[in-house]
Amino acid sequence: MALSRLERAQVWLLKVAMGLLYGLFWLFSPRGATGKKMLPPVSNQLLLLSATQLAKKIRRKEVSSVEVVQAYIDRIQEVNPLLNALVKDRFDAALQEAAQADKLIEQETGGEEALEDQLPLLGVPLSIKESYALQGMPQTTGLMSRRGVVSTVDAPPAARLKRAGAIPLGVTNTSELCMWMESHNHLYGVTNNPYDLERIPGGSSGGEGSLLGGAGSVIGVGSDIGGSIRMPCFFNGIFGHKTTPGVVSCENQFPPCSATQGDYISLGPMCRYAEDLLPMLKIMAGPNASMLSLNTKVNLKKLRFFTIPHQGSSPMVYPVSKELLDIQIKVMERLEADLGVKVQEVRFPELRYSHEIWQTYMFLPDKEGKPPQSFSQLMGEPGRSKWPLWELMKWMVGKSDHTIAAIGLGLVEFAQSSKPSPFILQQKEQLQQQLDKLLGTDGVFLYPSHPRVAPKHHHPLFRMFDFAYTGIINILGLPVTQCPLGLGEEGLPLGVQVVAGKLQDHLTLEVALYLEKAFGGWRDPGAKDTC
Repeated sequence: MALSRLERAQVWLLKVAMGLLYGLFWLFSPRGATGKKMLPPVSNQLLLLSATQLAKKIRRKEVSSVEVVQAYIDRIQEVNPLLNALVKDRFDAALQEAAQADKLIEQETGGEEALEDQLPLLGVPLSIKESYALQGMPQTTGLMSRRGVVSTVDAPPAARLKRAGAIPLGVTNTSELCMWMESHNHLYGVTNNPYDLERIPGGSSGGEGSLLGGAGSVIGVGSDIGGSIRMPCFFNGIFGHKTTPGVVSCENQFPPCSATQGDYISLGPMCRYAEDLLPMLKIMAGPNASMLSLNTKVNLKKLRFFTIPHQGSSPMVYPVSKELLDIQIKVMERLEADLGVKVQEVRFPELRYSHEIWQTYMFLPDKEGKPPQSFSQLMGEPGRSKWPLWELMKWMVGKSDHTIAAIGLGLVEFAQSSKPSPFILQQKEQLQQQLDKLLGTDGVFLYPSHPRVAPKHHHPLFRMFDFAYTGIINILGLPVTQCPLGLGEEGLPLGVQVVAGKLQDHLTLEVALYLEKAFGGWRDPGAKDTC
């Protein structure tokens, strides 16, 4: 069974309608940064240490927390005018907390091991996505109507990181309502990519990815329901981990999940250095860390490796570029040469329906038949629902508070069928069964992160379904680590998704450590050799 003639017609009409809609962009929308302007290179060597290394040096009094926090504040003040990644800082409070951390170390009588056990990130700076509740910081998710909303509590992952001694520097930009590939909204503006200011940093955790990639932070927090951790990490050349769903609490974020969406969202760490992923995940997961085998030693030579080069002839998604196909092949060759393993290429025809699967499952009702909260309702928060068509008319004369991406998503929602396609449901179930069987507890596969490297500002409006490479993994409920693989022809980050079976997060985290050593990990976007 395949898509019916009516369903194929709906797909075609949707693509045409969105193409016409976003064609209006060139006439009416604002532009991002112009001219290829580079960030200044990193000059303070403290910025080139992982959070794990910084915490150790702080505990040993080789450097003070105040020095480290001040180094990051200086870097943010240097690069944020170019990036527009951090949208609200708490620098004064951070310096006070750093001084308190240094005082605590001076007074500690239990020794370094006691500090490491109780406060593993003591004195280390941290940045957090603005959609998370961070006490005293805005939580608008880019909505003009939520201007002035300030969090009175911490989201659980933020609270746990703070209890571990980490010091938040501020909150970072997102796409409007966290549902787009570009971090742009009318409240905070457009965020830029540190490797090329004319390009996007991804979304929705794009401010987080941009700040980390630009060395303005060392560790950060993101969320992911369709690629919102992995696309920013890919575009900005850093590491990120989408956990198995249900491991890290998603409470106190906006917008909240509704209906079945909680089954597909994951919160996780974002960072420049792979060795920080595991300790961050342990802290963020809290008691739920016991669901994962995070303390299990992984022997990469005993894993089964697979590679999936692309989705196939998807009618909705552009083909994967040659340079991304080539780098995935290089990863295969390196794994085989270094580990003595055989990387098997596999293909699943069901993947060509990845976007349709994601969209179908995002709109499924819960067990009581209640549908998820509509995007139009969320656009109106904290008031009445918005009418996307009316907002489009207002946008064309510069009067809407919403981006064209948000308005377009509202219009797509109206066109969404209330009844899921039995064919699409069948494709998902078949794919789920095949991948669960393939991976087991010792299988890992490589998969493209996106069809191309970081696009120029607003270009995703014309290729809106390219997120399907990340979105399908959410629906399948699999853990995945996004790994940087150096820079490509245009000096932009390359990367790959490393995916494992459910609750096998420790496997992908170990592969990330290997790939960092093999391919060099994060690169300073201001260094001459990255040009």
